[in-house]
Amino acid sequence: MEELSVREQKIKQAKDNRHQGIIVLEDIHDPHNAAAVWRSADAFGFGKIYIIFDQEKQFNPKRVGKSSSSSANKWLDFEIFKTTKDCYQKLKNNGYKIVATVLDKEAKDLKVLNLDEEKIAFVFGNEHRGLSQTAIDGADKKVYIKMMGMVQSLNLSVTAGILMWEFIRQRLE
Repeated sequence: MEELSVREQKIKQAKDNRHQGIIVLEDIHDPHNAAAVWRSADAFGFGKIYIIFDQEKQFNPKRVGKSSSSSANKWLDFEIFKTTKDCYQKLKNNGYKIVATVLDKEAKDLKVLNLDEEKIAFVFGNEHRGLSQTAIDGADKKVYIKMMGMVQSLNLSVTAGILMWEFIRQRLE
């Protein structure tokens, strides 16, 4: 049997570490913010990214963010949707639980939210407006990250990274 090169071993290991989680980005304005999320998605074993362009100008995820994603977009599968409704319908038809990141009275603090679903989709909204009401209403769970300071939001990629890390932490326990 032929031995795998170091690169082939790394690719095989990354593929073996993939899980069924999906990252959903709704109406992201800045492609470089999205690309920073892709970098974390790859690092935490998320192989699929769904992008919704309902209000924002569509961009090609394979053509942006080479530096901000460290070329993670080469290793990810992307699917583009014109509406949140269409995206959520596909997720639900395929058995996914949808977790929306939102400051909402029904949202649970991340530190107490159980993220043990095998098929889970995390939804992140626009840098300025957040998630649409359709995205919030269609979610199975709502989550927020408790803030200690005056600012009540984080950069999109930071929020996504924290949520993905917590998902992996819970899976490894």
